[in-house]
Amino acid sequence: MDSLPWQQRWRALVDKLRVVGDPEDEQRLIEFLSKPKAPTVLGFVNAHAMNLVAGSRDYYNALAAADVLLRDGSGMTILFRRLGLTPGLNMNGTDFIPKLLAAYKGRRVAFWGTEEPFLMSAVQCSETMFAVNVVSAEHGFAEVEHYLDLAQQLQPELIVLGMGMPKQEVVAARLAVSGAPCLIVCGGAILDFLGGKVTRAPQWLRRLGCEWVFRLLREPKRLFQRYILGNPIFLFRTLIYLDKSV
Repeated sequence: MDSLPWQQRWRALVDKLRVVGDPEDEQRLIEFLSKPKAPTVLGFVNAHAMNLVAGSRDYYNALAAADVLLRDGSGMTILFRRLGLTPGLNMNGTDFIPKLLAAYKGRRVAFWGTEEPFLMSAVQCSETMFAVNVVSAEHGFAEVEHYLDLAQQLQPELIVLGMGMPKQEVVAARLAVSGAPCLIVCGGAILDFLGGKVTRAPQWLRRLGCEWVFRLLREPKRLFQRYILGNPIFLFRTLIYLDKSV
């Protein structure tokens, strides 16, 4: 084992990330993900995920097991540019997952995550906006086996996990091993957004890559460690990454 194993994990994830170059490329990805021929896991990699990866080999293994990983957030843009790579479009789940839901119009969907009343609000919103058939809606606090049983019983074509990191990636990896062909999305706070628990930042703030500031102001206690402590740690690791990587 090397003295700084987190750097090998970072390199493996950066190499695996699918960079989406333009809207046409994004549409091709949506078409691919809407027709899974096997259990397919979609994950999003942001600065918080990279911090978790640096501290946990188990989390790294779960995240790296995803079939498609997308770059999410301005922190990852900084890392890509530090490495001399083109970052492509910012593929955050809050914007991308609704496009996937639209591609699953009329199909069987499961929402597993968040809590009531926001879970049912997310179901109603999605059935109205995207015409999906939500066959299962469960909170995100059960044991992994509970979700495995539901997947076997209900056979959804799309599973959206809104459990947050790192639990959703662990559940997704287990579902992929045991399930039928479907798309499994690690959706973070997407069900909270759809259910009205969390509101989006103004469009101008999103364009600046600063939606995290808006979220921090709305939920300072919950997000303090992730942003106030986590962002400087991520930036420090980014600065030393090239000097120490192998």
